[in-house]
Amino acid sequence: MQAIVRLIILTFLGFSFFNSFAQQDTVRQLNEVVIQGNRIQPAFNELSASVIVISPTDIKKSPAISIADLLHYQAGVDIRQRGANGVQADAGIRGSTFEQVLILINGIKMSDPQTGHHALNLPVDIDNIERIEILKGPAARVFGQNAFAGAINIITKNPDQSFFKVRALAGDYGLGGGRFSVALKNEKAAHYFSAGRDFSTGYKYNTDYTMSNFFYQSELKTEKGKVNIMGGFTDRAFGANGFYAQPINTDQYEEVQTSVAAISYQKKVSTNKTLNHRLYWRRNQDKYLFLRNNPPYYRNLHLSNVIGYELNTTIKNSLGITGLGIDVNSVWLSSNNLGERQRTVATIFAEHRFSFLNDRFDFTPGFQLNYYSDFGLNAFPGAELGYKLTDKLKMFGTVGYTYRVPSYTDLYYKDPANLGNANLKPEYAIAYEAGLKLFDIDWLSGQASYFYRQGNQIIDYVKNNPNDPWQAENLVNINAQGVDANIAITPNEWLKKLTIGYTSVSATKGQESNFSKYVLDNLANQFTANLLLQYTDKLYHSINYRYSDRVALANYWVIDTRIGWQEDKWSVFIDATNLFDTTYSETNLVTMPGRWIKGGISYTFFPSN
Repeated sequence: MQAIVRLIILTFLGFSFFNSFAQQDTVRQLNEVVIQGNRIQPAFNELSASVIVISPTDIKKSPAISIADLLHYQAGVDIRQRGANGVQADAGIRGSTFEQVLILINGIKMSDPQTGHHALNLPVDIDNIERIEILKGPAARVFGQNAFAGAINIITKNPDQSFFKVRALAGDYGLGGGRFSVALKNEKAAHYFSAGRDFSTGYKYNTDYTMSNFFYQSELKTEKGKVNIMGGFTDRAFGANGFYAQPINTDQYEEVQTSVAAISYQKKVSTNKTLNHRLYWRRNQDKYLFLRNNPPYYRNLHLSNVIGYELNTTIKNSLGITGLGIDVNSVWLSSNNLGERQRTVATIFAEHRFSFLNDRFDFTPGFQLNYYSDFGLNAFPGAELGYKLTDKLKMFGTVGYTYRVPSYTDLYYKDPANLGNANLKPEYAIAYEAGLKLFDIDWLSGQASYFYRQGNQIIDYVKNNPNDPWQAENLVNINAQGVDANIAITPNEWLKKLTIGYTSVSATKGQESNFSKYVLDNLANQFTANLLLQYTDKLYHSINYRYSDRVALANYWVIDTRIGWQEDKWSVFIDATNLFDTTYSETNLVTMPGRWIKGGISYTFFPSN
């Protein structure tokens, strides 16, 4: 029966693809998106680096109800979920560990000093997102700590009109949820608030969850500049069947609350100079129980806070644009397992973008200087180089020195199966990349590159015998190299978009041990294909395929699909994720859900004129 279903779908896909090219009308790619770093912000076309932008249409019409689900469909991004629907997930880029990727919301770092496992505990729903920018390659020079292999910047919506929206969700395994959002906008101010709660009884024993998200942002325009305020809170409680121990440990449980708040002031000092001040705060509380129904047996409780100040400026001159910045933050942690910890971090950033030959050639050197109160002073230089061979084809190259200091879990954690190491040193790497970008063609865009990352003192948990505990160590080196390519085709209004991506990573370890927990658990080969069909102006159909060949686990392929109807004020969709009921694991031998049917409906009220 499954073979027949597969044949029908593949035949349908083939017909859709070839029929689309018989159409004459085309849809133009949007390439003038400004990439939102905290300093220099070039347009997508101008950036001499490997970047993917997930557009508003991709977000709205993909068969995803969480950010982790959405990132699954991007080649080069390795999402390793333990729970379903984004309950608990880790992100890697091009063979990196979850600790080596920086997650940001509107440029605000979401890294957690306790552990990188909390980086995707985000207080935003998928409905709050305008777009996602994925920088693949070394980003420590620009973003700092944790941007070892890349960065994922989530840009939230800034509504252009007032509205009130409600949405309901339901599906298999007791899935349910409700969300509402409201926007108020006038000439001088814009406010946006949303709240939502999702839940499920679980796809197997002790995988139930409840997740609540609250998010607010505003923009106030004054005569002297703009004030932006952002705040968010997420509360997650979930059964953690086999998440962190052996698969036989089925009664684990976890509760996580993450808060983020920021206020920024943007001032245009002159035609050629801008200033951006920002105060930010992030708090995370994590409670873990080894036995859900017997809390005293083994419990961990961690509370971390990061509070800081940033000042960034851009200055235009005859030679291009200069970006300068400082960031000072204080970090503290209180934990029954990790102890009482505190550190201060100070950062200075500088870069300059040179443009020559009528903007055909660009060169952006820069550096970041970091001081950690517990790890001392470090400097991280890097540069990007680009040259437009034609108006539609650009070659680029990057080189960067990147780093990561150990998390407090790496340093101090202890339980019967895992041991931290207080003598760990920061991990470093020199990363190189060279590639080509194709853009500004009506129906075609893409990029391809070769990358090489030479890592030193890479942190991993290792052991030599199966019954030994995992021990955190600095390995001699881990080198990763490979190719990365993606292409987007937008031929007409019927076949709205076809994106294809492929990433191949070869990683080698310079220090041998019989067992490695994280470092050599990367995707060796990854292939994605995302198809969006627009049958009518209101009826759409998306089909997302992903193939994963992981070094330490069995390879697998998964197809997800969504059919939706979009009106001006209301919309409805039906998802079928893991359509062919594939049995697979993304990490730690946790079996992921089989076929899961989900549906949602939303309605938007607009105020009368």
